[in-house]
Amino acid sequence: MPVSLIFFRKFRAPVLVLVFSALLFSCREGSDPLPREDRYLVKATAAGEISREQIVTAANSIIPGLGNVVQTGARLYRITYKTTNVDGSDIVASGAIVVPLGNQQYPMLSIQHGTIWDDASAPSNFSTGTEVTEFGSIFAALGYIAVFPDYIGYGASKDLPHPYEHRESLATACLDMLRAAKEFIANSNEYKWNNKLYISGFSEGGYATLSLQKMLEENAAGEFDLRASTCGAGAYNKTAFMNYLVNNQTHGIASYNRSYIWVVLSYNRIYNLNYPVSHFFKEPFASEIEKQQQKASLKGSFDDMLKEEFANGINNGSEKEFIAATADNDLLDWKPVTPTQLYHGTADELVFYFNSETAYQSMKAKGATQVELKKLEGKTHSTAVADYLVGTYSFFNSKP
Repeated sequence: MPVSLIFFRKFRAPVLVLVFSALLFSCREGSDPLPREDRYLVKATAAGEISREQIVTAANSIIPGLGNVVQTGARLYRITYKTTNVDGSDIVASGAIVVPLGNQQYPMLSIQHGTIWDDASAPSNFSTGTEVTEFGSIFAALGYIAVFPDYIGYGASKDLPHPYEHRESLATACLDMLRAAKEFIANSNEYKWNNKLYISGFSEGGYATLSLQKMLEENAAGEFDLRASTCGAGAYNKTAFMNYLVNNQTHGIASYNRSYIWVVLSYNRIYNLNYPVSHFFKEPFASEIEKQQQKASLKGSFDDMLKEEFANGINNGSEKEFIAATADNDLLDWKPVTPTQLYHGTADELVFYFNSETAYQSMKAKGATQVELKKLEGKTHSTAVADYLVGTYSFFNSKP
């Protein structure tokens, strides 16, 4: 389950599950005809519709009174689009779009999802209890064209490994999804976009959002009018994060260790280091990771699982290739120009608070003037979600 949903699942009324179950069983299927000149969009398929009244009920079950600001019903689409894999090869990826049913011009909101462990949780599958079904129709009903990229490794590209916490490929897949969404709206006679864009995400989604923002500002500034960005609890300082994991005792929670293992395995593969698992991990952990990969369920402090030679190499600099791969995924050395808020709980036990703090300090040192650090005192990775969501809604409303 995405960590960003832990908090809200405690408060979701049963009606929310019923609403989305009814939606998916009653959806109509069909494809929108696409003109040949589309560069990114491959196919768009209608996946359901939900009324304003249903969304009001669902919204109030999450946050009492939220239904008062619901404007309209929403329609769901699965889309497939062209993008590139980590090796530069052409692939087809997928995502979800949730569109307001009103007749106004709406801004677009790209929501990057948190860590997921199976394809069923990908946005384009519209599974009950995922971010797109929890929040997609609500954001649309609040007046946004909500865009949810699956990322590489899920949905249409599920046969490929997911490039977990890899800055470049996450940003590319999200940007190409936005380009496909733009073509989808342009092809439609029913939906209207006011050309404004907002982006947001929590956990891996926070990291993906900041990666996307960097790529938008540096490589696609003329394509989108990016108005604001909010990033929650992302691991932006990969170098400091890895150094911390190597040299400190951690919580020992198996699900958290899976995320850390996944980062190591991803960078080993993506950067063609091609070391055996035993290069990083000692026994009996190496054998279990060899069999289960990132899904290995291993309890205990992460540093106790590492091979002593590898840990020493991180500390003395001799693990040059892995250190370089890690540094390539830092999101520190740049100057954002978009109004940006970084949300992070000081008691985050999964993605430690210093990730946002050091990213903020680095950006300010580069001369960034529109970046804010939202320090959430005493909040953990899950309990910070409420502040992040409420803050995001308020922040975006202040940046019309």
